[in-house]
Amino acid sequence: MPEGDTVFRTAERLRAALVGKELTRSDFRVPRYATVDLVGQPVDSVGSYGKHLFVRTPTVSIHTHLKMEGEWRVFHCGQRWTKPRVTARVVLGTAELEAVGFALGTVEVLRLADEHQAVDHLGPDLLGPNWDVAEAVRRLQHQPGQPIGLALLDQRNLAGIGNIYRSEICYLRRVHPATPVAAVPDLLALVNEAHRVLNTAAARPWRHLAYGRTRRPCQRCGTPIVVHLLGDTAPDSDRLARRERGVYFCPRCQPPPT
Repeated sequence: MPEGDTVFRTAERLRAALVGKELTRSDFRVPRYATVDLVGQPVDSVGSYGKHLFVRTPTVSIHTHLKMEGEWRVFHCGQRWTKPRVTARVVLGTAELEAVGFALGTVEVLRLADEHQAVDHLGPDLLGPNWDVAEAVRRLQHQPGQPIGLALLDQRNLAGIGNIYRSEICYLRRVHPATPVAAVPDLLALVNEAHRVLNTAAARPWRHLAYGRTRRPCQRCGTPIVVHLLGDTAPDSDRLARRERGVYFCPRCQPPPT
């Protein structure tokens, strides 16, 4: 699933393609919004919050979420699309460019005044201008017994972390992902690490330290990296789920909680 850094960079691409330009085409291939016509309206801004993306005109906010397989791509008008046309759910065109949202998990056309309802339930945005580290820590502490590897995925605590970066953050802080929130040695430092990692990844490609490195040596101690589903100790069970949702860690540098 695309994480906060991917959505942040997607917003940057759409901003460059659309902001300040008048829409010459708006095609919503979602039954509920099939009749929405934004032709003639300018795009005022494009922004992201966690894994949520917003394209705003003077009258509405187009809210999308990529979920597992969604993606926005930008093409020159007349250029052949590089993904199947049948998967397109939103097309926003200007005189020169087309922004196409493929396989989007969520598509909503909201009144500008209602946009906040899409993110009111979320914790602070790790990539947002109003990042609040104290609030993120407070929300994590609300469930002290929850494993930190699950708490980091809960967007109600802090917005933007997915499966990749929970592994990376725990690895960098030498914290086993099954460690209860209350037992994390320095929760504030871990949250600050999350902020640093996501902002670094949003600026340039992130080189994985733990994620996806099963059986490859830990870059600190040489111990092979392992991947588990939280609470699962059988290394061969449900391999597909392990690959998609498993958390990666070094069993030596990140000893399990006692």
